[in-house]
Amino acid sequence: MEKEKYVAYVSTYTSGNKSSFGIRIYDVDMENGRFSEKDQVEITNSSYVTISHNQKYLYSITDFGVESYKILQDGSLEVVNRASINGMRGCYLSTDYNDRFLFVAGYHDAKLTVLRIEEDGAIGEITEEIFHKGLGSIAERNFRPHINCVKMTRDNRFLCAADLGMDHIVVYELNHSSGKLRQVDIIRSEQESAPRHLKFSKDGKFLYIVHELKNYIDVYTYSTDEHGNPVFEKIQNISTLNAYHAGGSAASALNFSSDFKYLCSSNAGDNSVIVYSIEQETGLLTKIFCLPVSGDYPKDATLFPDNRHLVSLNHESNSMTFFNVDMEKGTLVMNGREMKVDQPNCIIFYKLK
Repeated sequence: MEKEKYVAYVSTYTSGNKSSFGIRIYDVDMENGRFSEKDQVEITNSSYVTISHNQKYLYSITDFGVESYKILQDGSLEVVNRASINGMRGCYLSTDYNDRFLFVAGYHDAKLTVLRIEEDGAIGEITEEIFHKGLGSIAERNFRPHINCVKMTRDNRFLCAADLGMDHIVVYELNHSSGKLRQVDIIRSEQESAPRHLKFSKDGKFLYIVHELKNYIDVYTYSTDEHGNPVFEKIQNISTLNAYHAGGSAASALNFSSDFKYLCSSNAGDNSVIVYSIEQETGLLTKIFCLPVSGDYPKDATLFPDNRHLVSLNHESNSMTFFNVDMEKGTLVMNGREMKVDQPNCIIFYKLK
């Protein structure tokens, strides 16, 4: 039986570095839980990358707006086009489940941008631009609106925009023909908790929100009422830290394992990674371990597709560190030397066809 082959895409900042390559592509050694560099893509300040749900295209943030790439058979990337988002550089992007629209979150200017996606994966016109407004709980701490994450519900009806400045998630209904948004709900987090990233379970029934400043994950059920309105109910609040953690920590990553049985998060300051098991029926999280990553500011961390290895992207120490994972024993053991990479932001594993 032929082994499944994977590549990993890592997005990085380029400003302040001598490199102009903002996306790096690695061949994944699944057996040994390591990477070897395969290719580099020239792009400025790739804050975040995402792959279309049909697995054919990769989209990236860049200083100029957004760029589209076709994923070739060996995992290399070929530029399709680039488009302006008519605002400051975004920090996060995602597509709807039909790959018809691209959503971009603006941290700096609190702007949510929707762009059409053409049949060939190219990015088309802007269909919607919304600025979040208001002052958060402590204005002097730069608490203006900051949209940090945008994700569709899995039934492809509603767009959830996490605003970590305003401590809430704004829920919009997407018009699939016009690409316009209409606000229909708001999920309020605790003041000064800073909701950073959100993900929906594979069946779409549960929503997970990681909060940067309060270092915890809130779990919600998601459903719709008889009028088709979204209904979110909180069922769990769980820390991303150990009881004896370092002070001044900030939660960052939020990634499912590829089989959706585990959820992974990371803590800057504490410089640790936490893995939870997910109770499939109830959606509830149980902590397996929270252990150090041997790097500074793990901005992203995720399990390899086999759940036997883990990689941490350490933004401030310009490194990736690798670990062997034993879920039964709850252990995380360093696996080989760190790999150097300038200011890594996020990582995606991609299975080659």
